[in-house]
Amino acid sequence: MKNKKEISSKQSEELLKTLKIRFEKNLNRHNALKWIKIETKLKTSPEKLWSLNEMEKTGGEPDVVAYDTKTAEYIFYDCSAESPNGRRRVCYDREGLDSRKEFKPKNTAIDMATEMGIELLSEEEYRELQKLGSFDMKTSSWLKTPTDIRKLGGSIFADFRFGNVFVYHNGAQSYYGSRAFRGSLRV
Repeated sequence: MKNKKEISSKQSEELLKTLKIRFEKNLNRHNALKWIKIETKLKTSPEKLWSLNEMEKTGGEPDVVAYDTKTAEYIFYDCSAESPNGRRRVCYDREGLDSRKEFKPKNTAIDMATEMGIELLSEEEYRELQKLGSFDMKTSSWLKTPTDIRKLGGSIFADFRFGNVFVYHNGAQSYYGSRAFRGSLRV
């Protein structure tokens, strides 16, 4: 029986082809990294390939943005121009969702990310992403919220307007049609 966190060999081939095309089209995102090394590592990481496929299916357009020499891991971020369409209209976390009395969305950013095997971008990671292009010029993205803010009922999100990154706060129970979340994955 197949592990549910695996994709077929055909899906794997298609995903690797998509990722390679995106990699070659956006060389500014991954200074001096070689696709062949990334592909080799991905082929030996079926669960990570599954997570990348989930990022792709939900509109994230994942791409390699860095290599961590300490852990020997490639770092992928969602690089879609706007927040991933398949992850919009979600509260920040389960506690926020449960606190809503009506008009509850179907899911939360934290739950979706966990199901996908990825992490929400932190504020620092989001700012790093914005150095690679202009993202979320019409949408916004939930960010990994610091514990002290979350304990008080808040959560943070960001967008890119007027040539700058803006980080804001909201109640964790809020959700909007133009807000999703961006994820990261280490392979």
